[in-house]
Amino acid sequence: MTMIFMILIAATTAGTSILITALGEIIAEKSGVINLGLEGMMIIGALTGFAISHYSGHPILGFIMAGIAGGIMSCIHGILVITLRTNQIVSGLAIVILGSGLSSFLGQRMIGKTAPGFTPLFLHLDLIVFSAFGFAILLWLFIKYTSWGLNISSTGQNPIASASSGLKVIRIRYMSVIFGGLMAGFGGAYLSLVYTRMWIENMVAGRGWMAVALVIFSNWNPARAILGAYLFGLVMAAILRVQAIGTNVPVYILNMLPYIVTIVTLVIITFTGNFKNTFDVK
Repeated sequence: MTMIFMILIAATTAGTSILITALGEIIAEKSGVINLGLEGMMIIGALTGFAISHYSGHPILGFIMAGIAGGIMSCIHGILVITLRTNQIVSGLAIVILGSGLSSFLGQRMIGKTAPGFTPLFLHLDLIVFSAFGFAILLWLFIKYTSWGLNISSTGQNPIASASSGLKVIRIRYMSVIFGGLMAGFGGAYLSLVYTRMWIENMVAGRGWMAVALVIFSNWNPARAILGAYLFGLVMAAILRVQAIGTNVPVYILNMLPYIVTIVTLVIITFTGNFKNTFDVK
């Protein structure tokens, strides 16, 4: 029973960064903008949060600045795809490459160093875990029942009609994309200030792509994203447990499992007809 409890706690901790990032991407895609640059924004957020916490000793400040760093990265994406009308996929991939390169260059001297982070409050879980869970519910209510949330959805579904009705489509999309980057920065900071508290190069390790898959898995529903995030977290936690007890399965195969689950999930959703087309910026 204790082992199951510890695995569930580990799954919750492992999935929180994915959940936080996916919540921001849900809003961005609801407005009609796809952001595949989450991986790059998360790693920049992780680096910024870790560096500021390490040198200042204030993890809260580091967490806040990590969100701002992710927001700045998303502004680049917004300018490229909303103002300049470039291809969203290409822009997102460029952001991933930019973020990965910057983190490798700027974080080289901090590899192996530690930073003060957030301590557990209840059941070995920290404040950010509980905040992410509550925020997902609030975001679901925001999208479903508030005029602002409905305006965001309307902008993504039919930008021409939305503009004709007086909505500021460009402004809404910029705000949504920046919010997505802000959350990606927070998701990255969770990894460096809670999950590890140590700087490791490429610590995001594909979680940004998992967040993109989670958005589709949840059918753009923040409440459903909770289940999906902790499902991914359960897979990662189980892998760590299997490695700890020692098995004959090669570690490379075990490390592939979260990504295999991601691919299989997307394939199942696509072929069962639950995939909803995302929107082009117009």
